[in-house]
Amino acid sequence: MYHIASTVTVWPQQVVLALLAPIRVFKVLDTMDDVTDLTGDGGVVKKIITRAKDGALAPTEDLPMVDVHYEGTLAETGEVFDTTHEDNSVFSFELGKGTVIQAWDVALRTMKVGEVAKITCKPEYAYGAAGSPPDIPPNATLIFEVELLSCRPRKGSSLGSASEERARLEELKKQRELAAAVKEEEKKKREEAKAAAAARIQAKLDAKKGQGKGKGKGK
Repeated sequence: MYHIASTVTVWPQQVVLALLAPIRVFKVLDTMDDVTDLTGDGGVVKKIITRAKDGALAPTEDLPMVDVHYEGTLAETGEVFDTTHEDNSVFSFELGKGTVIQAWDVALRTMKVGEVAKITCKPEYAYGAAGSPPDIPPNATLIFEVELLSCRPRKGSSLGSASEERARLEELKKQRELAAAVKEEEKKKREEAKAAAAARIQAKLDAKKGQGKGKGKGK
């Protein structure tokens, strides 16, 4: 169940200014520190975890559709309230349509394909005083770790386009599953190497203890 749909229709002035700002403003962010206050009031703060490759695409008026992988937590407790990691799914939406919380519309416009960022959202840019029961309490600050998978033109309405869209999303899901499998295999190898090293150390300790006992008996 996704919880990032927006329930607020009146946007603060800072949000409007951020959405209408020229693309060149967002380019400046790439040369700044990895932590950026996107709204100027601390309402939406982005920290880059993984930078995109040089030349990576970014959302524009011609590429407003975005696909993301994310996990949302409550800042106060660290509890996960929503994630695409469990089923390795992809969440897609169009920027600037008010279908997601305001913080997402602001933050995703500053990201590039392949970038992973932590986005901290104050209540006024998320679900406000109402919250989103039962998972999100009133006046909750939210933290999202978001990966921008792709950005593309607005999808068409023809059957052919719908079929291509399903195929594209399926391919994205397969890529995510493959990447997850590789990471799991690497983790398993690290754990096995760690266990083997611990076993060798323990064997050496046991050997030293045995030698010590033997010397004691000789006396």
